[in-house]
Amino acid sequence: MTTKTELLDLAIHAAQKACPAILEVYESGDFQAEAKGDNSPLTLADKKAHNVISSILQSSNLPILSEEGKSIPYDERKNWEYFWMVDPLDGTKEFLKRNGEFTVNIALIHKNKPVLGVVAVPATGDVFYASEGHGAFLKRNGQEIPLPRRGSTDLSRAGLKVVASRSHMSEETQAFVDKLLTPTLVSQGSSLKFMLLAEGKADVYPRYAPTMEWDTAAAHAVVNETGLRVFQYEQEAELVYNKPDLLNPWFLVK
Repeated sequence: MTTKTELLDLAIHAAQKACPAILEVYESGDFQAEAKGDNSPLTLADKKAHNVISSILQSSNLPILSEEGKSIPYDERKNWEYFWMVDPLDGTKEFLKRNGEFTVNIALIHKNKPVLGVVAVPATGDVFYASEGHGAFLKRNGQEIPLPRRGSTDLSRAGLKVVASRSHMSEETQAFVDKLLTPTLVSQGSSLKFMLLAEGKADVYPRYAPTMEWDTAAAHAVVNETGLRVFQYEQEAELVYNKPDLLNPWFLVK
């Protein structure tokens, strides 16, 4: 296998190439949106980004599991040691609302754990990336900015910034927020919620609602390299990947 550095460079290249393909559709206004089997929206931009990313990543000779790719049976993928997990367009609902809060997510999974992640933001050009043991970084306006490393968040601290939707607050999330001392709510779409924590603009992210593995894998790798963890709901274990069912349990980032 090529080195992790080469794989990270490849993933960054793939994510950055997907951005103009997404923006072309975004700016045209012709989204060609349709409903997937679970009624979540799928657009022409999802498909175009998927094709761009797949064509670039295949040079690594590693398997690719993409939200927009075909469903690969667990019997086949359970034996993969390394593979790419891709969400070509995370935040399709935000894309359709035209608010800019959508991302391209590419992760490298090794034995159920994301060891490398890239989160690109087409609307701003920002690219967040990390690989295990080498820190997390943000490419912004041509500069490479190291993201500060921090410890796990102390939930007894006053004034924590909590990533939560003001409009879609579940009972469990509300109960979590109610236990905190003078919290402030912050919100963004897609995997940008994780990036608020990675940049130090938020402290904790309770996600007590369904997500899929490709929604979280790349961002999980990035926040891990800032010293934060993505814990399964009311457990000390982190999220794991390449499960028979690709649905994540609820989780808490802190």
